[in-house]
Amino acid sequence: MLEKMEKGFDPEEVIEEFEALTKDAKRVQVETLKRILKENSEAEYLKKWGLDGKTDTESYSTCVPLVTHKDLEPLIQQIADGATHPILTGKPITTITLSSGTTEGKRKFVPFNDELTETTMQIYRTSFAYRNREFPIGNGKALSFIYGSKQFKTKGGLLAGTATSNVYRSAQFKKTMKDMQTPCCSPDEVIFGPDFHQSLYCHLLCGLIFRDEIQVISSTFAHSIVHSFRSFELVWEELCSDIKTGTLSTRITVPTIRTAMAKILKPNAELAYKIHEKCLSLSNWYGLIEELFPSVKYIYGIMTGSMEPYLKKLRHYAGGIPLLSADYGSSEGWIGANVNPTRPPEMATFAVLPHIGYFEFIPLRDAGPLGRIEPRPVGLTDVHVGEEYEVVVTNFAGLYRYRLGDVVKVVGFHNSTPELQFICRKDIMPAINIDKNTEKDLQLSVEAAAKLLAAEKLEVVDFTSQVDLSSDPGHYVIFWEVSGNASDEVFKECCNCIDSAFVDAGYVSSRKVQAIGPLELKILKRGTFQKILDHYVGLGCTLNQFKMPRCVGPVNDRVLRILCDNVVKSYISSAFG
Repeated sequence: MLEKMEKGFDPEEVIEEFEALTKDAKRVQVETLKRILKENSEAEYLKKWGLDGKTDTESYSTCVPLVTHKDLEPLIQQIADGATHPILTGKPITTITLSSGTTEGKRKFVPFNDELTETTMQIYRTSFAYRNREFPIGNGKALSFIYGSKQFKTKGGLLAGTATSNVYRSAQFKKTMKDMQTPCCSPDEVIFGPDFHQSLYCHLLCGLIFRDEIQVISSTFAHSIVHSFRSFELVWEELCSDIKTGTLSTRITVPTIRTAMAKILKPNAELAYKIHEKCLSLSNWYGLIEELFPSVKYIYGIMTGSMEPYLKKLRHYAGGIPLLSADYGSSEGWIGANVNPTRPPEMATFAVLPHIGYFEFIPLRDAGPLGRIEPRPVGLTDVHVGEEYEVVVTNFAGLYRYRLGDVVKVVGFHNSTPELQFICRKDIMPAINIDKNTEKDLQLSVEAAAKLLAAEKLEVVDFTSQVDLSSDPGHYVIFWEVSGNASDEVFKECCNCIDSAFVDAGYVSSRKVQAIGPLELKILKRGTFQKILDHYVGLGCTLNQFKMPRCVGPVNDRVLRILCDNVVKSYISSAFG
């Protein structure tokens, strides 16, 4: 694949290759597993389970157990600490990826290597090839809100950084973006700047300077794009002033960023005037992106799962520009590409690339009358349309039968590889009684109540939750930041609406018999979620990696403290009497 890229990037050739691979997905999966096990046959972890050189799928699933990150953590720590013997992989691991830490309250170490960079490029090329059929672009630039976190060295001398940073720093990434005619309009000094507020400001400034050349607006997650244009609302006049005078704002203090921007920023009063007039002509910033960037073909980023709540605001900014959901993966590696780009983000599906890892799926239908016996995982081509599964990954960087904790639904097949719809993270909301609410259930309940606010011309800026077990019975707490003030009556109605919108039978019956207490809605000061974002950035998370935790557990005590310290009003549900 890399050799082909050196000859030039041909989207139709990429599609042809993908079609061939997916027509024979079962065989490709068998070969992929064989290659992974052969390459890593010297790894202590594989020897421990007694594979004895066997590389067939049956032996693998019989000998090697399903694991979570917690099971592998001590081994990954040994690698990070500088162990020289082959622990998880045959070849040494040279880089460590850091997860965002927003889901579980602490950042995970995950092994990373060149193979994972290459699978990232394969995903990028595949989805671009299909995307470009529907939304062809010429030579231009992308306004990409991307940020490289600071890399550091582990005790054993390995470089550690976020997955996105590891990719952005690679030569393959720049080459691929160039081949796909969407190099980032911002210089490296902005992408890898030490202060994300300054980097964001300069991303916006670069976008305006090159506004006629910008064909794509993107970031890893939809939240980052929304956050960027919320920020634009606050600084647009300053940006116009910079362009008019050709002098960078004093808010930018990082010398390397100032030097890099000086090469790009020249006085342009005509451009500044044009942008100023466009901003003044907008009604409540509707269609902002469409007005500012006349050549943009689409907006691109991960828009599924915990990103769905930001789509309404993103559509508001986008005007008539299409939103395209990016591919499906995690800090542990990629899984599928969006090869149906015309579907709305809420309906986005991801075709699994059968050669980038070995995939298994644990059926999530009820397992026996007591639900205690977990069904055996099935192979990639043995899944059934309409069923939900938990994803299990074996990759080229030392993860074997690794439970991702993601719930997906099989909605169809692309040739013989499944097309997955991301549903939610598994077990985000801990049970109080027999309730089994998911992240998706929480999102739908908040959306139902947000319609009551919309009637008041208000919106939910962001939200999260807590399962409060400090009193008996335990109850759900929902935290809202709202764009303005509503009456107590409206908020009480919203509180009751959220409570009654949870449709899980276990929750409803538990509420009726008071085994779960009344839901509590807490309204937060404006800017609270910015404080939470700043907290995570302070821990080393980057804006493009950030996902707001939808349920804040006890391990996230600092975030809970930020939330509780910023509550301005509280309402108790009376939905169940």
